[in-house]
Amino acid sequence: MTTLATGACGDGRHAPPIRWRVWAIYALAVAVAFVLFSLIESAGARLVAPAVLAGRAGASAKPAQPHVLLHVLLTLLTVIGVARLLGMLSRYLEQPPVIFEVLAGIMLGPSLLGTVAPGVSAFLIPPATLPLLQVLSEVGVVLFMFLVGLELDVSLLRTRTHAVVAISHASIVVPFLLGAVLALWLYSGLAAPGVSFPVFAMFLGVAMSVTAFPVLARILTDLNLHHTPLGMTVLSCAAVDDVTAWCLLAAAVGAAQAHGGSVIRTLVLTASFVGVVLVLARPALGCLARRQERIEKLAQRTLSLVLMCVLGSALAAEAIGIHALFGAFLLGAVIPSESRIARELAAKLEDVAVTLLLPVFFAVTGMRTQLGLLDGAAAWAICGVLIAVASLGKVGSSSLAARLAGLPWSEAAALGVLMNTRGLMQLVVLDAGLDLGVISPTLFTMMVVMSLVATLATSPILRLLIGRSPATLRGSLPE
Repeated sequence: MTTLATGACGDGRHAPPIRWRVWAIYALAVAVAFVLFSLIESAGARLVAPAVLAGRAGASAKPAQPHVLLHVLLTLLTVIGVARLLGMLSRYLEQPPVIFEVLAGIMLGPSLLGTVAPGVSAFLIPPATLPLLQVLSEVGVVLFMFLVGLELDVSLLRTRTHAVVAISHASIVVPFLLGAVLALWLYSGLAAPGVSFPVFAMFLGVAMSVTAFPVLARILTDLNLHHTPLGMTVLSCAAVDDVTAWCLLAAAVGAAQAHGGSVIRTLVLTASFVGVVLVLARPALGCLARRQERIEKLAQRTLSLVLMCVLGSALAAEAIGIHALFGAFLLGAVIPSESRIARELAAKLEDVAVTLLLPVFFAVTGMRTQLGLLDGAAAWAICGVLIAVASLGKVGSSSLAARLAGLPWSEAAALGVLMNTRGLMQLVVLDAGLDLGVISPTLFTMMVVMSLVATLATSPILRLLIGRSPATLRGSLPE
């Protein structure tokens, strides 16, 4: 039997006879299939196609579509490649990678590539792909905001002193009011057509007061400050700041989408939604987290269940009118951050959300950032005023509140500089404002520039303040 299966000679010099039989049968099958299809094709050539039904003439013939999938894949390849290359540069410049990912989007947008090589820009990112990229970017930010909520240590909000809440709220209230004051100056020239002044002032105030919690955490880790008392204190302040800012954003989005009596309806639905998440979803997810502690690996059905909850929460928030991001963030925040399920969810989702989808958001933001709109000294002067007011308001209010709470001036100033970190969170707020028609593209560009400058300045200024011995920083507040 062995000789028959392997051939007459076992040393491999002759091919097994059975192999030749298989090839012969395969060739015969192909030939027969070709002949039969040719006969069927000849018979079908004599048939007549059905007439087009009345009223459906346009349904039978689709217009020629560009190779959308080809361009989307090419755009993703380009965006991720450029973002990674610039991200490598960020290590040498000791800056958070998010800044250079935003710069990658600006480079691929109309501000640089669209001006220098418009043909290349139109090929890489044709108009037909923009809606698809927009959807991908929004899905990425929804998942990322879930991860931000997932990594938010709510116990910090309970175990720290009342001074943390005071500092964080001071860093929100003062810039928010300064933004509202600036709205009096900017409303006539830089608001989107038809938007009311209260909505414009709310959005500008939120954009001026937000702190980028994930970028802040990354900066603290890069500087080896995340385990110091100062690092824990500023993370606690930023956590409270984050929750407050997202509640303000939800209110601003609700006000932008609601009209008249529907404002009360939006507020009632929002309060009901938060109540359902806290009263029903939080205990259920806590029970799921405790159950997961006894299981070695996160099952696919558990991952599917959590993702359905995330999407359902985001869908409910979007339907209410307070933006899907708030729903995803809120659901992530009610899952215990130190649980195994939180760690495994972060490990599974972070690579897809941060590496693949989030750069798409930065690219879309960069394409919306048109530096050519700042075409005069007056526009750049307004941009400079925005940078100065936003930074002074955030740094000044945080530093003064920290000093009054008991920190020495050097550490209070360091805390204030850290709280001025903008980055992703402010871009999300600005993106929502532009999508809802609250701010104009020119003001959007100014605010993006302000976000980049403020975040770029954080690490260098902080190094000047703390010197070379970050571990000696006290940074803890009195009880």
